[in-house]
Amino acid sequence: MSDRASSEPSDPGDIGRRVALQRQRLGLTREEAASLAGMAPGYLAYLEEHPASPSGPALLRLAAALETSVDWLRGGGAGRPPGRGVPARHPELRELDPDECRAHLTTHGVGRIAVTTPEGPAIVPVNYQVVDDEIAFRTAPDATPAAAVGHEVAFEVDHVDEAFRRGWSVLVVGPARAAAEDETARLADRTPYGPWAGGERDLWVLIRPERVTGRRIHTGA
Repeated sequence: MSDRASSEPSDPGDIGRRVALQRQRLGLTREEAASLAGMAPGYLAYLEEHPASPSGPALLRLAAALETSVDWLRGGGAGRPPGRGVPARHPELRELDPDECRAHLTTHGVGRIAVTTPEGPAIVPVNYQVVDDEIAFRTAPDATPAAAVGHEVAFEVDHVDEAFRRGWSVLVVGPARAAAEDETARLADRTPYGPWAGGERDLWVLIRPERVTGRRIHTGA
């Protein structure tokens, strides 16, 4: 059950996630898909629910039964830009309530800040954290994100689940300010890692959310 079909390791559970997605696209039950692939329904259930790397012959039969390719089941297209795949069956766009939005905000560490600069509008990624319900990030005084200080800005974070063709996004709108000296020390103390961009980034910026909205693509998968 755990024999490796390739010398390249798969991400845990990805094959099972793709199997479940394609089976649901075709409208097949597990029993129907297992019968077409010549395998036990219990094995297919295990494959969909646990990290596994089935043998080459099993993947060939499964790919044929699900009208796809072994390469796709193994994630051969995982390197392509997100959002290029076929949509899920019957997708539905749903609004997130404020509590869901705030919960999603705490799960990420990189978001995008939209600011107005002398050269025009700009959107740039920043490392961030949620502190006392405010969005906190650090930057350099002469860097693009510093243009947020003293203005109303938009901040966005999102997640794309390529295997299940679903995802969510949260948008925060509110005024941005530079952190006070005591706040700067507190923020630095609770942040053990540095910004991904490197360099000296001693200006902490805080965004106070006045409007928080979010959406997610629901597939029932």
